[in-house]
Amino acid sequence: MSLYVTELRRLFKRRLTRVMLVLLVLGLAGIATAFAFSSQKLSPSVVAEAQAQSDANYQQALRDWEKSVADCDAAKARGEQTDEKYGPECGREWQPQPEMFDPKWHMPYQFDFRAEFGIFVAVFAGAVALFAFLVGASSVGAEWSSGGMMNLLLWRPKRLTVLGTKLAAVLTTLLGVSVVLGALWTLAFWLIGTYRGTTAKVTAGVWQSAGLSGLRAVGLILAFGAVAFALASLGRHTAMALGVAVGLGVVSEIGLRIAIEIAGVRFGERYVLSTYAMAWFEKQKKLIDYRSCDFVQGQCNPKEMLVTWQDSAVVFGVGTAVVLAAAFWMMRRRDIT
Repeated sequence: MSLYVTELRRLFKRRLTRVMLVLLVLGLAGIATAFAFSSQKLSPSVVAEAQAQSDANYQQALRDWEKSVADCDAAKARGEQTDEKYGPECGREWQPQPEMFDPKWHMPYQFDFRAEFGIFVAVFAGAVALFAFLVGASSVGAEWSSGGMMNLLLWRPKRLTVLGTKLAAVLTTLLGVSVVLGALWTLAFWLIGTYRGTTAKVTAGVWQSAGLSGLRAVGLILAFGAVAFALASLGRHTAMALGVAVGLGVVSEIGLRIAIEIAGVRFGERYVLSTYAMAWFEKQKKLIDYRSCDFVQGQCNPKEMLVTWQDSAVVFGVGTAVVLAAAFWMMRRRDIT
């Protein structure tokens, strides 16, 4: 039996992998189910009711405005000062208009597949990326801490081959899970849009954009799994990967933001990892420097900076490559005892 097949079986037989996979499926199913109940298809009767409510609100506002103008005219006729209360024109310039009362305000929420599915691709990627990180870290971390890695190297003394095969098994598993669950996730929200929302204007271009978003999601998931695998291998323990993740999150999202704000760094968010994660899914992230505004003169023409998904690819790609290279280098150099 090949080492690769053995590692795949070992990975799927691990309790943590199976438990996390079940929790992931239940979590995604729960999100989709809850969202399906929150959306309601806008039938002609619902639209008509919302329009009637909007018209009634407009008529009421018009009556209130007419009464206010009449009261102002009467007060002026009595010689009272009305400018402060009603304005110089008795509020005639504030006459309500029908377009001010949008029927959409009285309609229930309806899921729009074309406009909103991209958000749920990011939600899916975040959930599966967490799964990938835990599975990737524990797959090799447990081998080191239990002594299984040392026993395996007695049978297969080629260190880099062993570590590379384990990594390949993890990434293959994550790819398979991402593709299968991603297809089910897409189908679930397509059904929600069909029966509880709308799938209007979903063209081939929309599907192409969703597909590209899905590819970026898979790329992020694999990167999370690879980085977690490498960190756990470097530290010979699953906790190493978890500790680095927590520490990096605290430093990047809290400490670094505070330091940037105190130092007054222009476009400081470009040094924060979450900026690149958002740009990765939204294709670009616009950073605005409000310090360039001249509030003394009452003008605000802030400078802008774009962080694109290509920038994110470079940051995440280089980071992943560096950590993996360090893990393989250490595997080759370290004393296996």
